[in-house]
Amino acid sequence: MKPQRKIAVVTGSRAEYGLLYWVIQDLRASAGVELQLIVTGMHLAPEFGMTVREIESDGVPIARKVEMLLSSDTPGGIAKSMALGLIGLSDAFEQLQPDVVLVLGDRFEILAAAQAALLHNLPLAHIAGGDTTEGAFDEAIRHAITKMSHLHLVTTELSARRVRQLGEDPASIRVVGSPGLDQLRRRPLLDRAALAESLGVPLGERNLLITFHPVTLEPGEGERQQAEMLAALETLPKDTTLWFTRPNADTGGRALAAALDAWAQGRPNVQVFTSLGPLRYLSLMSQVDAVVGNSSSGLYEAPSFRIPTVDIGDRQRGRLAADSVIHCEPQRDAIRAALEQARQLDCSATLNPYGDGQSAARIVAALLALPAREQLVKKRFHLLEV
Repeated sequence: MKPQRKIAVVTGSRAEYGLLYWVIQDLRASAGVELQLIVTGMHLAPEFGMTVREIESDGVPIARKVEMLLSSDTPGGIAKSMALGLIGLSDAFEQLQPDVVLVLGDRFEILAAAQAALLHNLPLAHIAGGDTTEGAFDEAIRHAITKMSHLHLVTTELSARRVRQLGEDPASIRVVGSPGLDQLRRRPLLDRAALAESLGVPLGERNLLITFHPVTLEPGEGERQQAEMLAALETLPKDTTLWFTRPNADTGGRALAAALDAWAQGRPNVQVFTSLGPLRYLSLMSQVDAVVGNSSSGLYEAPSFRIPTVDIGDRQRGRLAADSVIHCEPQRDAIRAALEQARQLDCSATLNPYGDGQSAARIVAALLALPAREQLVKKRFHLLEV
């Protein structure tokens, strides 16, 4: 009998788990696979909603929980959190002995996982390498993970070109699309009435879904940029309900969350959530008039709903965008103008450049087709002929 292939999947944030949801489910259902889910980072932090409970409520067995997040988001605090993550993830890999490690994206928790896998000589499969976000240090993290990876599961052909340009073997690159779109194809969303009941608040006449994350390459700028966004939102009619999700655990995120909470006080048309979870988040996205802020979901998922996105500042600069995405400077007048443009924008013919919602099947097939560890871990740099 052929031994099961042990595949460790690492997740450290609410958004990333939503993207990985159907990959995880399909791995669980695959014959010959032993799924080893490792949960870390924001999932285990009460201030970020203890989203590990959502994973548990989905019935997914958790192989290891790795505490790593300190209650500090200074550069030193983040570095120490990464160090704790490297220790804890190294221990997890030593105990679980996976055949391959699967990670997604570009957060610092995932960099720690990639480093640990490298040191343990474990093949690494990476989803969404080759994307670009020039306004955040995620850009450097993503490309660093690419160089530590052995299987590249990229979202677009443009991303595949970038991974090849980094010297990776073209045979190791698969264009799979964004796995977040599988949620839209495979998981029924809540209708408006059920969503309002779940949220505990009715939706407004008009609605905006807003997330503003730290801008990690512009120290001290995040609070100013968020304040400019809030000033622009203040000018909207009061029949517009503003649905916020709090920022993530990057450098400066706590200051942004505190400023948002203070601004929201006494504003009946403002709702702030630590985490909505994948189902409620996408269900709300399907009902709103636009997505606003600097979250990747405005570029990855929102175009599938054919609603506009107002993308503020440089955090997502360079990422492939549909024609429904309006980029603007982080200045209140520019944001106000972009909001008005979004109100008038016709997105009925918008096409999402990130795939067809069948990424999970492609990812699982690529993982199952991997050769043995010994054939993977020694990599050659592939020069591009010019």
